[in-house]
Amino acid sequence: MEWRDRIASDPAVLAGKPVIKGTRISVELILGWLANGWTYEQILTSYPHITREDILATLAFAGEMMRDERYIAAHKAVT
Repeated sequence: MEWRDRIASDPAVLAGKPVIKGTRISVELILGWLANGWTYEQILTSYPHITREDILATLAFAGEMMRDERYIAAHKAVT
């Protein structure tokens, strides 16, 4: 999954938070829904203008961000 095809960050949209391209639906929001037990089907029914591939892109984006050593170093500095 190439998340860059589906996820964008623009300072003019939600203060630059990563969103599904062409929407104001943030990666953070989708991850929150999934963390709270929402299924893909529930998300897609509630927001029919996004796709399963958009949800997968949010997961791919989050996975790549968690592999970023800057996040790991910042987390270690705080704990």
